Amino acid sequence: MRLVATKTIRDGSELAKTIYNDNGQVLIQRDIKLTKRMLKRLQDLGITYVYIKDAFTEDIIIDPPIPEELRIEAVQMVRTSFDEIRKQGFNRNAYLFEKTSAKMADMVGNIVNEVSNRDEVISIMSDILISDDYIFSHSINVTIYALAIASELNYSPKKIEHIGLGAMLHDVGKVFIPEPILNKAGRLTNHEFDIIKTHSEEGFNFLRKASTVPLLVAHCAYQHHERLDGSGYPRGIMENDIHPYGKLLAVADVFDAVTSNRVYRDAMLPHEGLEILYSGSGTLFDRGMVEAFRKTIAVYPNGIEVELSDGREGIVVKQNKNLYERPVIRIIREFGQDVKPYDIDLAKVLNVMIVNCDLGVVNKV
Repeated sequence: MRLVATKTIRDGSELAKTIYNDNGQVLIQRDIKLTKRMLKRLQDLGITYVYIKDAFTEDIIIDPPIPEELRIEAVQMVRTSFDEIRKQGFNRNAYLFEKTSAKMADMVGNIVNEVSNRDEVISIMSDILISDDYIFSHSINVTIYALAIASELNYSPKKIEHIGLGAMLHDVGKVFIPEPILNKAGRLTNHEFDIIKTHSEEGFNFLRKASTVPLLVAHCAYQHHERLDGSGYPRGIMENDIHPYGKLLAVADVFDAVTSNRVYRDAMLPHEGLEILYSGSGTLFDRGMVEAFRKTIAVYPNGIEVELSDGREGIVVKQNKNLYERPVIRIIREFGQDVKPYDIDLAKVLNVMIVNCDLGVVNKV
């Protein structure tokens, strides 16, 4: 299978991975030939890229970071919990939320088991399902990324549990933001953005009153928008005053925000998201957290087309453990001319590097 931009896919291309909504319903089944109407619908939903079948890449395996069924279940749990809080408020819903937080902790445990037991690096997650509310899928994506970072840093099981729950609940304060502002597709006014920014403190004040939620979990909601140079919010605190959990959540949160599908902009690819993090490393984001994160994700995911420094073009076939910037590439063109496909391992061929990614039209289906 091959990763291709939806706006460049040809009519008649076959979908290689089933697309679900966040209720677990199948929107487009794998093996279906995509029509112009389907492709227009995907673009209207903000889907930037999908996996499709390709004659050169039938053997490429895309391993999701957690089973799709578990991710859908987790997204639904976040949706149900946040909707109940939004409808009833904390004072009338304290007992219900405390039971829900226990269920969330169990879900975090399930995700921890999946993340810690996988040999493969985490690949992109925005192709798995279509969400009609970004907050819910974002909460689970950030949880997966945060747990991967915590594991890479060799945090204790208790710390990993707290970070996972804090990640799942980091945006809970958004349930207190007026929905017309929260779901506005266009540019926010300064006043509207000021209202959005209150979600960090609202989430903290909500979580710290729940007896079943550790205070450090509440601080994940409080500090995930703080930045090392003091330019963040809600308090504008600086490096030494930001808890390590806040620094970790900042990295996971920003990466998922820029690599997720949104109706009003294309999703960035992983290497582009990492560039955002590295550009702020040491000033906005903790260097150690960014480095740990880099070691947990596929910089160039399987199925993406790349251009090499020597003029050859190919498709990423396989990741090399601990050398994720240098995967195995299936060469399909040399200097613009199609060639009989062959594989090269950039972990062994050290005199070339990836210089560009291409999500263009598939030549052969």
